[in-house]
Amino acid sequence: MDLLDGPVDRVAPTLLGGLLRHGEVVVRLTEVEAYGGASDPASHAFRGRTARTAVMFGPPGRLYVYFSYGMHWAVNIVCGPDGAASGLLLRAGEVVEGLDVARSRRGRASDRDLARGPGRLTQALGITADHQGTSVLGDGPVTLTPDPQPAARVSRGPRVGVSAEADRPWRFWLTDDRYVSAYKRSPRAPAAPT
Repeated sequence: MDLLDGPVDRVAPTLLGGLLRHGEVVVRLTEVEAYGGASDPASHAFRGRTARTAVMFGPPGRLYVYFSYGMHWAVNIVCGPDGAASGLLLRAGEVVEGLDVARSRRGRASDRDLARGPGRLTQALGITADHQGTSVLGDGPVTLTPDPQPAARVSRGPRVGVSAEADRPWRFWLTDDRYVSAYKRSPRAPAAPT
């Protein structure tokens, strides 16, 4: 899929409105965050290839799944040229199919909060470490279907919760969409420029 071959900050907004499916659950993506590998100190792949980050080095379309803050799984879709280690963190979405399954996985969360945040999104979809390296291109267990109509209104701003390069405007979301997560600056990040 040529969609995922470009630079991470150009690919990111093209995923908005796309559908990510795992089993019965489908999430419409409302928010993503870009990470640029060797050129991005906030990227897990900044220091090079490790056993943990090897999948980030390509090919594009694979899932990079990691345990975040010792609490929940988070998932990136690898993009960019093979070997570049770029990834798009799937930050939030709206469950549009499989509501009952997503609700059973998320407990007492409101429908709005089923996939509103990276950990919630992976939990609603049932994505775990078992999906590491899975391709979203083709007929595998997790599939990505881009929105054929590019999003009319996309906002961009600083990334959430990172201390390095916190002000890089690589968080992209559907403007005014109620399924976008709340912005939270890392307490370890330098003060925001005024």
